[in-house]
Amino acid sequence: QVQLVESGGGLVQPGGSLTLSCVASGSISSINDMGWYRQASGKERELVARITRGGRTDYADPVKGRFTISRDNANNMVYLQMNSLKTEDTAVYHCNAHDIRTMYSRYPELWGQGTLVTVSS
Repeated sequence: QVQLVESGGGLVQPGGSLTLSCVASGSISSINDMGWYRQASGKERELVARITRGGRTDYADPVKGRFTISRDNANNMVYLQMNSLKTEDTAVYHCNAHDIRTMYSRYPELWGQGTLVTVSS
């Protein structure tokens, strides 16, 4: 059973920083794209950032220049470094992974349960 588990959320003041982590647990041989999405209260889930296995990145306009996505392929992890946080960044942040392969299975897409980030003074 493969799962995505996020950590690192919490309460931070405007202008502060947080780093989110996501680990894919299980006997994984490879993962294609990984990314972070967020869902604010009453809004649709939206892409924050994504990264290919080779390290190519893509960011949503509201976070460009403030957030950095990275990954550790050896340990099946993806990170989101968030700087200069704004109140509008408050949301549940979900980890996402595409084309996860184990020795016996292939998962087209998986989602983590999410971690809450609250930006407030």
